[in-house]
Amino acid sequence: MNLTAEALEGALVVHLAEARLDAAIAIRFKERMREVTVQPAARVLLDLSKVEFLDSSGLGAVVAVMKSLAPNRQLELCGLTPNVAKVFRLTRMDSVLPIHADIEAALGEGRKYA
Repeated sequence: MNLTAEALEGALVVHLAEARLDAAIAIRFKERMREVTVQPAARVLLDLSKVEFLDSSGLGAVVAVMKSLAPNRQLELCGLTPNVAKVFRLTRMDSVLPIHADIEAALGEGRKYA
């Protein structure tokens, strides 16, 4: 699984460079997110700009990560491709998780409140 993390402007930015977040990698995704999110940061920005397909297992994995970070940290999504954005819209998870156009937009939002 190609998942990397970097600290940027007080946020932990996690890049998932996989074409699919589905049942085949959902468990590894959750485990890897657990490993990388031990780094302290109030915000965790998950860059999904490379993900073209997300199924219910992938959605469940994202929700599990969100719950594991709560209540002290917030998971925010960035760079959703049209297919992935549609899944979040249809399941109304777009009203639960903050979604930004890209990493720069997310970091800009953080600057407004800093």
